[in-house]
Amino acid sequence: MTETAARREPILRVVPRPRDINSNGHIFGGWVLSQMDIAGGVVASRVAHGAVATIAIDAMKFIAPILLSDLVSLYARVERRGRTSVAIAIEVLAERQGVDQPIPLTSAIFTYVAIDEMAQPRALPAQD
Repeated sequence: MTETAARREPILRVVPRPRDINSNGHIFGGWVLSQMDIAGGVVASRVAHGAVATIAIDAMKFIAPILLSDLVSLYARVERRGRTSVAIAIEVLAERQGVDQPIPLTSAIFTYVAIDEMAQPRALPAQD
């Protein structure tokens, strides 16, 4: 676990369900991508004080497979802010039975844009 993840609370913790498993016995990559988007969206909407839309995902690399019995924790933090957008760094770790340390699974930077009622970009509010 990275030092920053060790000192923070996860934004999201989830246990995969049997429907999330692929034919290899691992969790679908799309499932973890979805969980990352949810966690990143939570942080981004806090920054934006409202609705956001995902506009980009930096390259991700799967470091280890996710197993059905894993407790998956997602950590997210603001990486950078723009005028209408915010980049969120997301790190995914698993707690696995029989393993003492959390297992790094993947990480990426998701970029979100703040949107108004018409789904048009709007300026982010001043930093808190």
